[in-house]
Amino acid sequence: MSFHEIRFPTRISRGATGGPERRTDVVVLGSGHEERNARWAHSRRSYNAGYGIATLDDLNLVVAFFEERRGRLYGFRWKDHADFRSGLPEEAPTALDQAIGVGDGVRSEFQLVKRYGSLFAPYDREIRKPVAGSVMIAVGGVPVSEGVHFSVDTTTGLVTFAPGHVPATGASVTAGFEFDVPVRFDTDRLEVNLSGFRHGAIPAIPVVEVRT
Repeated sequence: MSFHEIRFPTRISRGATGGPERRTDVVVLGSGHEERNARWAHSRRSYNAGYGIATLDDLNLVVAFFEERRGRLYGFRWKDHADFRSGLPEEAPTALDQAIGVGDGVRSEFQLVKRYGSLFAPYDREIRKPVAGSVMIAVGGVPVSEGVHFSVDTTTGLVTFAPGHVPATGASVTAGFEFDVPVRFDTDRLEVNLSGFRHGAIPAIPVVEVRT
């Protein structure tokens, strides 16, 4: 997949609207009961970045970003300001935030995940675009060091333990991190409005999550 490891300007994405979407088929039976079936195993996020543009400089920045991505051709990183940390958005991540696996003495690779919910049907979302330098790992509740005990691929979210530091059998592996959403523009055309004297607008800049 064509993807550029660059983040959309965060001062503009801060003013965006959007969030997760799911696809569910609902069939209402003659009795009034329903049958529901999930068409997607995973949610997909979409946003409108147009609301974040406040100045002509912002507008120019978005147009340049759009042109470099060739419209819908190349994906990029997006910071969802409502959901970008392993824990709550206003709390700093800790190495104990998310359980990502249990050691067996052999397994050396673990995928970063974030769990939503807890009691009825928790959903585990794979995190593919962690922010470089933000990933913290603990084994058995004890923090370990990146570059010594483990490495992390920021393009896939895969944590790899170094030889001699593979988690022992039964040891919990937990993580804390910040992350971006892999997205692309969902249009090949931007409609620029210059009705304002000192500022412009692009009413719709649709952005949609991509699978990586």
